[in-house]
Order: sequence, then C-alpha cells, then structure tokens
Amino acid sequence: MKLKVCGMTSTDNMEAVATLQPDYLGFIFWEPSTRYFKGKMGNIPNTIKKVGVFVDASLDHVIEKINEHNLAAVQLHGKESPEFCMGIRNSSLGLQGAQPKIIKVFSIKDTFDFSVLKAYEKVCDYFLFDTKGKLPGGNGYTFNWSVLENYPATKPYFLSGGIGLKDIDKIKDFLKTPASKYCAVIDVNSGFEIEPGLKDIEKLKEFTTALRT
Repeated sequence: MKLKVCGMTSTDNMEAVATLQPDYLGFIFWEPSTRYFKGKMGNIPNTIKKVGVFVDASLDHVIEKINEHNLAAVQLHGKESPEFCMGIRNSSLGLQGAQPKIIKVFSIKDTFDFSVLKAYEKVCDYFLFDTKGKLPGGNGYTFNWSVLENYPATKPYFLSGGIGLKDIDKIKDFLKTPASKYCAVIDVNSGFEIEPGLKDIEKLKEFTTALRT
C-alpha cells in the first residue's frame, strides 16, 4: 500500500517527511487553504512524486505549476470537467518530459452516485475519494468506507479524508475487504498536523511503519 502526505508548506518539514519515504508529497495551490503552498520546494528525492492540488484553477495556472515545480501528478478537487482533464494531457509534459498523472477527486459522505465516474475513466489515471464537507478537502474526518463496496470501476484510487494514527486498524480491516481491491494509496493530511501545514514526524513515522507491516 502506497502513502501520500498532503498539505506540505514548510521546507524543513517537507524534507523531514521525505526521510520517511512516502510515495507522494502533496502541495496545495488553492489560495484560500490554510495549507496554501508558495515559494520553493525543499530537497525531495526523485523517488517521491510531487502532487499539485488544485480547485477549479485555470488550465494555464495548472500548467504553470506543473512546469515550475516538476509535478508528477495533479489532483483536481473542484468541478473540473473531463474536457479540462484532457486539456492537461494535451498541454503539458511535466516531470522529465512525461505527462503528469491526473487524479480526480470525488467527495463522499454516506452515499455516492458512482455513475459520475464513467465520463472521467479515459482521461484520469486515478480517482481520489475523500470526505464531503464544507471545504474541498481537509475536513478532518473520515467518510463511510463501506460505500466503496459499490465501486464499479477498475481504475486505482486514493483513499483520503481525515485519516489519522487512530485509523490504522480500521485501514487494515478495510484492506481485507473486496471494496479495497483497487485502493492503491492512503492519503493523509490534517490527522498528522501540529498546525496547518506542519506535520508531526513521530506520528507519521509510527503510521508509516504500521501501514507497511
């Protein structure tokens, strides 16, 4: 099971998180977020994929950030259309001349209409399911994962939404169920923060070790 740590803001903190060797680090390019990223990224090994998080941004803005930061993937949290996703594919090269992966986010509470996924299946590389709340992301609590028993696709997905150290047993139980068959990445953020954007390294280390054993 792969791990993504999202909401990085501090250079020193992201470099400390990188020592734990997550598979992905996420950087939020949505200005209203308390975890909005600006400035330069730290010394991050090439083995860790950098993900830019956007909410209804313009295509030009997304492409600009892909090129500025060598993003390996973009995560779309707004109402981006399949055509917008295709526009990213057609307009960008990204990391080392490769097209960035596209992660389309869908928010869930107790139910979800999975038919909306069909239009995105050919233009996205991953889906991401997080908790439906007041904000596009980072609401701090989990949704009902059993909803994913009805997941109709074969496309791999990220599992997100308020996941913390307390959820490690819940995750392991979930990974034993058919609903987890296409779950490729666990995505964490606010559940491991000392304050917005500043991750608790010891808690993340404990979680990472538990997830990988």
